[in-house]
Amino acid sequence: MKKAQRRLGCSAVIMMWSALLAVGAQAAQFETCSAIKQDAQRLACYDLLAEQSESPPQVMSKQQNSDAEPTVISALSRHWELDNEIKQGTFQLKSHGSNYMLPVKYSDSPNNTPLQGSLLQPDQGLDPVEAKLQLSFKVKAIEGVFDERADLWVGFTGTSYWQAYNSSISASFRETNYEPEAMLVFRTDYNLAGLRGRFINLGLVHQSNGRPEGLSRSWNRVYAQFGFERGNFALLVRPWARIPENAADDDNPDIEDYLGNGDLLATYRNGGNAYSILLRNNLKSASNRGAVQVDWSFPLNGRLRGYVQYFNGYGETLIDYNHRQQTLGIGVSLTDWM
Repeated sequence: MKKAQRRLGCSAVIMMWSALLAVGAQAAQFETCSAIKQDAQRLACYDLLAEQSESPPQVMSKQQNSDAEPTVISALSRHWELDNEIKQGTFQLKSHGSNYMLPVKYSDSPNNTPLQGSLLQPDQGLDPVEAKLQLSFKVKAIEGVFDERADLWVGFTGTSYWQAYNSSISASFRETNYEPEAMLVFRTDYNLAGLRGRFINLGLVHQSNGRPEGLSRSWNRVYAQFGFERGNFALLVRPWARIPENAADDDNPDIEDYLGNGDLLATYRNGGNAYSILLRNNLKSASNRGAVQVDWSFPLNGRLRGYVQYFNGYGETLIDYNHRQQTLGIGVSLTDWM
């Protein structure tokens, strides 16, 4: 009976997560088409979606002269609505980070005994193979701040790690990280080393795992993110500073020694394939620590995409912030970083 209940629970979680991903994907697919005011171009965009082409449709900007040659709107502009031609107004759901499900993810070193200071937790009895799920979305709360050159966004990313095949611990979720954030995005337009600077994002982000004392992990940060692009290539540079906490309440006072003081994300799209690499490092010559994550998505069927993710380093999850491991996951995605 218990095994049947676990299977039913697992199926329900998969169905719920798939439905949430589908909602996010549908919003992402139609938001850019709805922004096109010229009837013929808007209809052509919807036709491409209906055909479920393998590569994302080229989105045309609005033209004052209907006979003018339409231009392609860049990935960063679509993601943050940087051009006036595609402003969508407020409170419309958009994807933020990647939305994906990895039914199979292997770790070469599961963190069976999480360490917090000198406190060692009991053996967790983890399997090296688990599932990983991520849902990430945002909405624009205010459009047109500071002479219409900035927009205020709020977002949320939830990432869960599920011991789906571990019957000894009732196939439980071992860790879920919750990451709400607020972002004030300033539109820019300048050139730097052959790249076009498109935005500066000033953000406030909280991240925690909602676990009880001993397993609790959390931190708050302020950051400045700089967005650059050239053709199908985008580069996001984000230094951050941790907001200090009371020493008595700090669950992880040394987290910056492992997760560093910023990250760098590079993405590239080639036809239907999308690639990204995320880098973190504490930039210390002694006790140098960091992480690298590589993602690849590719067409499968219509809007459903295959997804492969490789991670190496510290901090794949908050509970693992001071634990090093390599992981490899395979699954499906509905939206990419860009």
